[in-house]
Amino acid sequence: MSERKYLYETTFIANATLEDHQVDAIVARTQDIITKEGGETKAVNRWGRKRLAYPIKKKNNGFYVNVEFEAPGSVVKQLGHVFSLDEHILRFLTVRVDPKALKARALAVPQPVAEEIPIPANIPVEAVEKAPLFDDDDEVVLP
Repeated sequence: MSERKYLYETTFIANATLEDHQVDAIVARTQDIITKEGGETKAVNRWGRKRLAYPIKKKNNGFYVNVEFEAPGSVVKQLGHVFSLDEHILRFLTVRVDPKALKARALAVPQPVAEEIPIPANIPVEAVEKAPLFDDDDEVVLP
């Protein structure tokens, strides 16, 4: 009998001194573990290099990666084991996505795209594009 699959999200911080291809190798290994255990990767979000709020293992910067996947619970244990043994992973967190969050994500209304404002025919396009934003008539004189 196969285990029930749930939607999980794992976020890990890799050492920022790694090259991009090394970070990609860590992500590929993570995806490989997920698929070998019977899971499926839904999304991989590379948030990039960011400054940490506080030093972790004497590092001030890290490369953030977020992976959404659907898998049985055994995968979480396996990922935690692999992440804890990898010296390039500073921190990791894996959580199960709440069904209420899934409903909210599905009901989320996409942001409307700003519509283009039509330019009246009697105004030349060059005048609209090069019009100054502020009047420079009021000069400020500093003492």
